Amino acid sequence: MAEPFVRYQRDGKIVTLTMNRPAARNAIGSHQDCEDFVAAVQRAHDEAGVNCVILTGEGSAFSAGGDLKAMKARSGIGPMDLPDSTRANYKRGVQRIIQTLWNCEVPMIAAVNGHAIGLGLDLACICDIRIAADSARFASSFIKVGIVPGDGGAWILPRAVGLSKASEMIFTGDTLDAATALSIGLVSRVVPAGELMPAALELAGRIACNPARALRLAKRLVREGQQQRLSDVLELSAAFQALAHETEDHREAVDALLGKREPNFTGR
Repeated sequence: MAEPFVRYQRDGKIVTLTMNRPAARNAIGSHQDCEDFVAAVQRAHDEAGVNCVILTGEGSAFSAGGDLKAMKARSGIGPMDLPDSTRANYKRGVQRIIQTLWNCEVPMIAAVNGHAIGLGLDLACICDIRIAADSARFASSFIKVGIVPGDGGAWILPRAVGLSKASEMIFTGDTLDAATALSIGLVSRVVPAGELMPAALELAGRIACNPARALRLAKRLVREGQQQRLSDVLELSAAFQALAHETEDHREAVDALLGKREPNFTGR
């Protein structure tokens, strides 16, 4: 039996999800790959005590996106025999990955170890934070094979780099190096390749040490803030703050600060 497309590893409050098809540059080719991806993200969301997730790729690539061989054979997550069937195929496959990532309440870091192309770029961009190895490369390359971002990239990428730069990337399909990705805000940090996972784990540790319920509420607020009016976000912020004030971790944080000691958070 083949290993799942996504390897799940938990260390304390941090989960690392690793796309694990290095021979295929972690391209997503089948509905089983999609099911594996969705299951891994949902598991991290559901497990108590998980405060941060790192998404990365095994081998030399983060993800090459969709599998072109499966696309040509009309046997995978892309085109089928009829346009209506293709539409349904996208909705039940790759779009479920995007929806699951978007709905995950746990803060998520994309550790981009190599090429993040097409769907691979959008998987990185839907994470909350992106850091990259200096060898990483990025492209919204759908136009290069005569298609459009079928995974929601037209919505995801402008929220990462702004409308003008996203449009340029989508319309040209150009590949960007890590330094350019940093300069346009696509990633927040570039590190030598050998230091990528230590840097991601260090950042995850600084996130994961904070109160679990407040982290999840804060992430939801940031997500909602990208879609709603200020008045709506203010209303939601007041409601979430009312919940946060009643947690044991909030009281422990205040007591620890006043007592000049390290807090002991329990997730309650």
